[in-house]
This record gives sequence, structure tokens and C-alpha cells, in this order.
Amino acid sequence: MKSKQSMYPAVLKLCAAAVLGLGAGVAVAGVSANAQGAPAAQGVAVADKTDRLIVKYKDEQAPVAVKGGSIAAKAAVTPMSAARKARLDRAGQQFGFLMKESHRIATGARVVKLDRKVSLQEAAQVAADLAARDPDVEYAEPDRLLHPLMTPNDSMYSQQWDFFETTGGMSIPAAWDKSTGAGIRVAVIDTGYRPHADLSGQILAGYDFISDATIGNDGNGRDSDASDPGDWTAAGECGTGEPASNSSWHGTHVAGTIAALTNNGSGVAGIAYGAKIVPVRVLGKCGGYTSDIADGIIWASGGTVSGVPNIAARAQVINMSLGGGGACGTTTQNAINSARSRGTVVVVAAGNESQNASNSNPANCSGVITVAATNRSGGRASYSNYGTVVDVAAPGGDSGAAILSTLNAGTKAPGADSYAGYMGTSMATPHVAGVVALMLAKNASMTPDQVESALKSTARAFPASCSGCGAGIVNASAAVDAAMGTTTTTGPTVSETESNNTISTANSVTTSGTTVNGTMASSSDTDYFVVQVPAGKTLSATLTPGSSSDYDLVIYNSAGTQLATSQNGTGAVDSASSANSTTATSARYVRVVYYSGGTGSTSGKYTLKLSW
Repeated sequence: MKSKQSMYPAVLKLCAAAVLGLGAGVAVAGVSANAQGAPAAQGVAVADKTDRLIVKYKDEQAPVAVKGGSIAAKAAVTPMSAARKARLDRAGQQFGFLMKESHRIATGARVVKLDRKVSLQEAAQVAADLAARDPDVEYAEPDRLLHPLMTPNDSMYSQQWDFFETTGGMSIPAAWDKSTGAGIRVAVIDTGYRPHADLSGQILAGYDFISDATIGNDGNGRDSDASDPGDWTAAGECGTGEPASNSSWHGTHVAGTIAALTNNGSGVAGIAYGAKIVPVRVLGKCGGYTSDIADGIIWASGGTVSGVPNIAARAQVINMSLGGGGACGTTTQNAINSARSRGTVVVVAAGNESQNASNSNPANCSGVITVAATNRSGGRASYSNYGTVVDVAAPGGDSGAAILSTLNAGTKAPGADSYAGYMGTSMATPHVAGVVALMLAKNASMTPDQVESALKSTARAFPASCSGCGAGIVNASAAVDAAMGTTTTTGPTVSETESNNTISTANSVTTSGTTVNGTMASSSDTDYFVVQVPAGKTLSATLTPGSSSDYDLVIYNSAGTQLATSQNGTGAVDSASSANSTTATSARYVRVVYYSGGTGSTSGKYTLKLSW
């Protein structure tokens, strides 16, 4: 990772990036844990195996109804011909299966039974082999088992529009049928946590990294107690003219969005309710120091911090719903780089100043997933930051429709469990961190760059105006599919054609999933490729250099404006994406740039995969 150097002095204090308001009409309740819930949900996980294929032959049509309700004789079911049966048998034998015809369905296709259940991937391979062997096959595919989508019985779930509504939501219920985040640990680097009935059993051992006792408000410095004593302030305590504020219990709200107990008949649901939260306390009265936050990042991701016992098991995801002004400081960037080197995905808030997020850190740091906030209509929330450093968007709420989650009723010191609606990019960020947990639970080998690329390539187009909000609104179900490898697009492999050193001479790539074999001929070489991205689609580019080479990836529009970039180190894969949120096809120019390492026909090779 090439770290960005700070153009400004190090930012010493950061504040929680939330709009701590409820908004008109937002339901806020302190529902009793004994409140009557809906009947238990009946959903179970979607099966990932099948013992049947669906095969449609080109000359076989759907049954045709005739007068009197009978079926035309020409559509009557006839046995498969001997030649077709032989090809079917050979396809099965290729993979060690016995197959036999079962029945016809209303589309005219035939159902073929395998002698045992196999994975969907194996079934797809058999189907592809059959289609390749028999030119009469129109299509062949696995006959997948589906089940009712899970709907949790949490008593306040109906108020969580951000999970399930078509316009502004994130397709969380469909994702739950594939993953709950089990086995994943998400570090919430924030104000700490309050014990809460809806987080019971969801909190792992964390740490309090606040080194200043006044900011910590707990009478001491760093210790192993990550609980939140409250961050209330008196008027003027955080600076002349600063108003008094009640305790925010910010980290508890964030934790609930990620991993609140779900399907327990009470309270709210969490996006990755099978995951666990690692609370890392870095924010207190008036904010938190960059140095404390950096130590929290390194510790949570499995690194060593002097004087602090190592974490028992590293967090695979870090959520940072916090921010401040200025460029990304070297301290913060180095901490992020350290976390990424251990495979931890870092998700951060874009900020709430309704300004370009390039002026906010850690939103402008390299290697993070920066999240803008959308409202219930799927457009940019009025307060959300925006710009080219934003990667994706997620629901953060706005006036009249906030994000409901776990809280504490105390105005200063801790009180009873409660629930409240907050608005902010702080609320959008844990939506994405939760989805990342769902993804990693299905594919733990994904790198931070692969996670980011998958989130971008599967994001859906904005239903309302959201300029500068990244690739789209995160689609939880599609992102989990991408992690599982069920949405991989396979296209042709082509070779780069020189000269393609300018936008005007860019090689055209017309098929999604195309892999380009390219070469950096010299240290001054650069290669351009152009894709006409359809309306509503997102271009995803993945650059793989040789193990001793460092090439960078940039995406431009037709005016030559940079839209996205990835600048990882030697031998590392670079991934970048760009969404076309317009209603017409739009050109994207993908550039491969030499930085260091090999050149020429042997040492300068790379591959570039382009999908949309």
C-alpha cells in the first residue's frame, strides 16, 4: 500500500460522525424485553445442493392448451431420443454421476435427476458440459432448492426500513438466507459499549484505549474495561461557545446495527447477528486522539501495542464511525496499512458536513471503504459528505426516517436499556461493516481489496439523486452471492493491442468478464482500455501484476476526469470500480500505469479483468 502523506498537521481530536437527532415521526421506544413478539420465523438457509438439472432443448416447446382444456397432442411428453440420452449419460459419467430423465415442466424443459445431491457448482459444471456436448440444448442449469426468506420476529423489526424496503433498503432478508456472519468478529472503534439485553452474548472482550482520564470520564487511563461510562459534556467543556450535550452511547447504537440479537422476539434485528462485536473504546468527552485511535486499529486487527495484552483473536472487520477535518495523517494511514496487512477490512464514515469527503479523515485515507449516507428515498442524505473518495453508500437516515438501534436511556450516567433512531454516516457505516461480516462468513479468504471490489460491483443504482456517493447502495444479498462465487462473470481472454497509450487509442473491451493479457513494455509505458458501461451498471476492474511488479490502476470518464484509483504495493492486486448512475451508456477508460518492477515481454506481464 502506498500511503498518502499528510498536507496538514496531525489531527489530534476526532468526533463521532453521527447526527444525534431523531427527526419528525421517528419511532423511539424502550420496549420491555417481555413484549409480545410475532410468531417464530419459519425461514431456513437456502440449500446449496441439488440432485436435479433443468434441460431445455431447442425443438421442444411448452405445452399448448386446446379447446376443452386438454393439451395438444403435439406437446405430449415423449421419451428422450436415444442419441440425446447417450449424450446425457456421457455428461454424467464425465463427473461420476448417473442421470435419468424425470419429467417435463410447463416451459417445455425437462427435469433430469442425478443419483445423488451435489453442490450447485458441481451441478452447474455438469449442465455446462451437457450444453457443450449437445448442440440441441437451448440451456441447462441446476434445479435449485429454494425456501421461504427469513423474516425475523423482533418486535421493532417493522421499523427497520433500512433493512428491507425496496427503495431505500439493502436486501438484508435475502442475504440472511445465505449468511448470518457466524464466526466473524467486528471491531467497533468508538465510545465503547453499554450492556444491553439485545446485545447479550454478542460482545467479546475489548479494550479502553483512551489515554486521557478527563476524556475517558472513567477516572483512569487505558485499561481492559471497554464499557461506556457516558460522554456527556457541560457547556464550554469542549471549547468556548460549545453547548452542553448528553451522553450519546454512540458505540452501542453502532454495535446494535451490526449484531443485535435477531429472531428473539424483542427489540431490533442486527445485520450480521451471527457475528460478535469487539468494543474498542477511543472516543469520550469531546472526541478522541488520533494516537489512541491508531493503537485501537492496530490492536483490534491483531497487532501489538506496547503495554496492552494482544487481542485473543483479531477482528476481521473494523468499523470506524468517526471523523475529523484535514488530510489523512501518516499515523492513521500507517495504522490502516498495518490492519490491512493482516487481512482486516476497514470501513469508515464519509462524514456529516455536507462537503467533499476528501476534506475528512479517515474517509480520505487509502485502503478504507468510505461510506456515504442515503435517506429512505435512496438519495443522498442532506448531511452526508460526498466525492470521489466515497466508495459506496448505505442507509444513514434523514429527517423523518432515522436508523433504529440499541441505546441507553441515561442522559449522563448509564440508565436503562433503550432504543433510539439516529441519523448520520455513523449509522450508514455499520450497515456496510455488517454486510462485510456476512460476506467473510461465506468466504474468509477474501482480501480487503476483493471485499471492496465485490461491494462496488454488486451495489445497486441510486433510485434518487446521490451525486458523489460512490458505486451505489450496498446490496447485501448480491454482495454475499459475490463472496460465494455465484455471480462470477466468465468472459473471453484477449491480448492488449499496442499502441494504446492514450484515451483516444484505448483498446475497446465489449464483453463483461473479459480478461486482458497485457505487458508493460517499459517504465514509461501506460495502457488504456475503454468500456461502454450500460446505464445502472458498475464497472469493476481487477489488475494482477507479476509478483515483483507494482502497477497501478486508474479509471477515468470520457472527459479525462479521474473517477477511481487503486495503488497497492509490489505484487499486490489492485481493484477499482465506477458506477454509471445515469440513464444512458457511459464510457469508462481503464488505465494501467507503471510504478516499479518488471518490464518487457517476460517480466512486464499483467492481467486485467473487466466486468460490469
